[in-house]
Amino acid sequence: MSVPVVDRAGLPVAARPDWRWQGGGDRDLGSMPVVVSTVGIALVFQAVNGAYLSADNLVNLTLQAATTGILTLGVVLVLMVGQIDLSVGAVSGLAGAVVTVGFVRQGWPVIVAAAIAVLVGGALGAGYGWLFTRLGVPSFVVTLAGLMVGVGLQAQVLGATASVNLPYETWLVQFAQQSFLHPAVAWALVVAVVLGYLASRLLERRRRLEAELPAVSLPAIAVRTAVIAAALALPVWYLYLSRGIGAMVALFVGMVLVADLVLRRTRWGRSVRAIGSNVESARRAGFPVRTVYLSAFVACAALAAVAGILSAGRLAAANQSTGGADLTLTAIAAAVIGGTSIFGGRGSAWSAVLGVGVIHVISNGLTLVNAEGSLRFIVTGVVLALAVTVDAVSRRGQSVPARR
Repeated sequence: MSVPVVDRAGLPVAARPDWRWQGGGDRDLGSMPVVVSTVGIALVFQAVNGAYLSADNLVNLTLQAATTGILTLGVVLVLMVGQIDLSVGAVSGLAGAVVTVGFVRQGWPVIVAAAIAVLVGGALGAGYGWLFTRLGVPSFVVTLAGLMVGVGLQAQVLGATASVNLPYETWLVQFAQQSFLHPAVAWALVVAVVLGYLASRLLERRRRLEAELPAVSLPAIAVRTAVIAAALALPVWYLYLSRGIGAMVALFVGMVLVADLVLRRTRWGRSVRAIGSNVESARRAGFPVRTVYLSAFVACAALAAVAGILSAGRLAAANQSTGGADLTLTAIAAAVIGGTSIFGGRGSAWSAVLGVGVIHVISNGLTLVNAEGSLRFIVTGVVLALAVTVDAVSRRGQSVPARR
């Protein structure tokens, strides 16, 4: 087997024409309409209800969005390889049932029950990956079957009562409901992120100059760093006028940072983009297609399980209404609204933050203005349709080689 030709960054040259156009510049520009729209929607709700942008309400909004965000992060990974997982809601509900029943009825330590729940989720994801890569079962079908299996297993685990409560003194409940970062820790993290961003930009600039490639100017780096510093400092300051940043929110943001680093800086992340853009070109370039597909399904299901565990902690209970198709559709909509392409190959970990932000801004605002619950689905559906339309139009305007 011939060894593929690689560039200075270690990327197979044969794969680049199919996916490189979807990189950072397009992604960053694509996120701006989402950010502007979110701010606009929030200002409208603030005009209707003056309490909407209060620090107390925004703290509650971030806590509500954290678990959905973790779920959406997994969906982003699967969508980026051009596949879909319709079972994430059911997997999260099953994980919540496992951790709750394991602790309350079986007497397992919470950490053991949580670990088993994540393993159950990962095992389901591995099953999806095996059926898809080895037997060729479409991901739509296999994950739809997984949704049904997950709902059935959830009912079996919960038993006849169909609902199990977690004691409020349990550390999982305390973590999900009442744990907040100390202000000094929050500000230290802001400084660390800003300095880390600045260092990475300077390092990238030096490498590009050494390779005699165009590089971002120092003033431009300074401006971008200042914008990021302000974008982080302002919400931190404002949230600490109330309770501050929840530990669960910090966990979600930490997961996004790790996922973003993996997608942008590792061979696995480059494989995800290449396979999502053109699987045949990626295979010919030497990317481990089956392994990447399998790992994406496992990561998605495991993240769904983590979201289910935290949801059980936040509600201090698990029941048959936890998870389900509604949550699955919300997560998929959030991923697409945040900028992840349903066609594969384009997106980022921050798509989960942007998309979940839009959905929860809408949901929370409609709740505060006492609107009917059905409006949330209508408005979210309209926003989703707009996001998919923009994605389809932008792709049609690109000269991308057709899939074979």
